Parts: sequence; structure tokens; C-alpha cells
Amino acid sequence: MAERRIIIAGGGTGGHIFPALAIAHAIRNQAPDSRFLFVGALGKMEMEKVPEAGFRIIGLDIAGFDRKHYWKNFNLPWRLLKSFWKVRSIFSEFRPHAVIGVGGYSSFPVLRFAQSKQIPTILHESNAYAGKSNILLGRQATVVCVAHDGMDRFFPADRIRITGNPVRQQLEEGLPQRSDGIRFFGLREDRPVVLVIGGSLGAKSINEAMAAGIFRLADQQIQLIWQTGNAFVKQAEEAVSGFTGIWTGAFIREMPYAYAAADVVVSRAGAMSVAEIAVTGKPAVFVPYPLAAEDHQTANARMLSDRQAACLVPDEETGARLLETILELVADEAARNSMAEKAGATAHRGAADQVAAIVLECIKKEKNG
Repeated sequence: MAERRIIIAGGGTGGHIFPALAIAHAIRNQAPDSRFLFVGALGKMEMEKVPEAGFRIIGLDIAGFDRKHYWKNFNLPWRLLKSFWKVRSIFSEFRPHAVIGVGGYSSFPVLRFAQSKQIPTILHESNAYAGKSNILLGRQATVVCVAHDGMDRFFPADRIRITGNPVRQQLEEGLPQRSDGIRFFGLREDRPVVLVIGGSLGAKSINEAMAAGIFRLADQQIQLIWQTGNAFVKQAEEAVSGFTGIWTGAFIREMPYAYAAADVVVSRAGAMSVAEIAVTGKPAVFVPYPLAAEDHQTANARMLSDRQAACLVPDEETGARLLETILELVADEAARNSMAEKAGATAHRGAADQVAAIVLECIKKEKNG
């Protein structure tokens, strides 16, 4: 078969970018002659991460609806219109056989244009509660890949495929030894480790709670791997000054080592974070981002917490409850082991390969149709 040309649209956070890259790699493994073009949003993470992974990307001048500052939404219609014009020229040049949407506001104009041209569109909805854009796109999508049961309340049932959420290939392949993770972050093997990941952009409430709790963590000889996001780097460095057994930084590139070292994970509840924690089988404390659309992070976290596979601390209770929850979990090995086992049982493995096979089948049907 001649080469397959595939557009992958979306981004904004690591929770959209890393699954997109996992899908691209899986397609390339199954069909090495495939060509890819990513479409993202100018100024967002994907404009850096996608080229680092060896793929071409084009950015749209587009933004999502600002729920905090409504006046910033004044020029959204104009930016959306400009994005559709840009998308038209992208399609004219690249002539894709299929388009994959992984979430993020840059995916909407791309998939909507593809649908208007009867090009196969494969939508991946990672969350337990679908966003409004994906619900609209799902009505005409060729296939909707989802991570959870019960998604027919959002999408046509005959188009749904339950694949799970694609996670980074290194995590699917298995973690390094704990000793290797400990050594990578310069920690001690004989002391517990808490991994704090507030999402790829950081999490203010989690960061503030960790900064306030440094003395108590140190008193209990608990070590810390703390991903702060860019905005909290300096405050974190000041908070941990003079303490040992702590690694802190804006972003963790070697996540397999971080998960390997961790006895407990503290995290936002983005779909990819939840999926990675399930695949790695780590006991976790989730603090859902309260302003996420339709409160989907709480729905994501409950997929594990309702099964006693994780703890859930509401964002507004972070200051009062997060540190106590961490300390209790670190001290209770039986609870950690039970949580890890139940979390691992919820994992969908091989999600990227399943999505890749669906994409290639859609292209095959279109070419033969």
C-alpha cells in the first residue's frame, strides 16, 4: 500500500501530547510507511515536545475558552475563523488519509474540517467525562476511542471502542528497579519516597501544601521527588533549602525512574496521570483540578478511588488534608500494597497499539471503499 498520511491534532498539556506521540509511534511500528503531521496551538507545550520526538508540527493561533477572565474570550471567534483558514491550507498541502484528535482546543477546527471533507476521523476521549468539543466532534467521528465504560451517554454507541489511554512506551515496557530510580534522583534506598507531580504545568494548591509540609516530611525521614511546574520553581527551591533527600524541578523528563523510586504518588487527576499510575501500579493521592471542564478530573480520580485503588483529596481541602493523607499512607504498608494491586487491576495495557490498529483499519476501508 502507498504511504499513509496522518494528521494528529491536539495538545496543550502533557496529558494530550504524550498519548498522541504514543499513538504515532504505535502506528509507525505497524505501518512503517506512514507519514505524520501534528497540528497544535502556538505557544503551547506541543510546539516543543513534538519536534523533540522527531515529528513535524504546525501551530494554530487558537486558544480555549477562559473560565476565569471572560473578557479574554472577546477575540475567540476571529481566532477560530483564522484557524479554519490555516487548516484548509494544511489539508491542501498534506492531503491526509485520516485525522486523529487527542483533545485540546487545537483539535476542534482540524477534525471539523476533516469531517466536512469526509476524511476518516478518529477521536480519542481520555476522560471519564467527555468535553463539549469532543461530544460535538463525536457525532460525525468515524470511531471514538475511549478509556472507560459508560461513554455512550456522550457518543453514538456504535462508534465507540474501549481502548484505554495510551501511556508512554517506557511505562508499558516496565519500570526500572527501585534502586535505579533512587540513584537517578540522588536519594537513599532505606527511606520512603513521595513523588509529587502536579501535571505538566504544575499545581498551585499541591505545591503550597508540600512547601508548608517540608518540616514534617523531613521529621518522618520521608524523601521527595517534586515536580513543581515553571511557576513554582523558585518558591520550591527556597522551601527545601537546607534539607536533604529532596529533588525538585520544573519538569521530570525521566518519568520511569520517578515512578520506580516512588512509594506514594501525589498527582492531579488528568486522564493520562491516572492511566500512568494504574499501569505502574502505584498507590496514589489524587487532587483533582477544580476548574477542569465539567469537573472531569474528579470523575477520573473516582475511577480509582471508588475501587479503593487511590485516595482522593478535594482541591479546597488540600491545605488541611493532603499532608495528613500522605503521612498516613506512607506509614501503612498494607494499605499501600492493597492500593497498588487494585490500581494495577484497572489498567488498560496496549492502548496505543489498539488505537493504531483502528486508525489503519479506517484508512484501509476508506481506500478500498
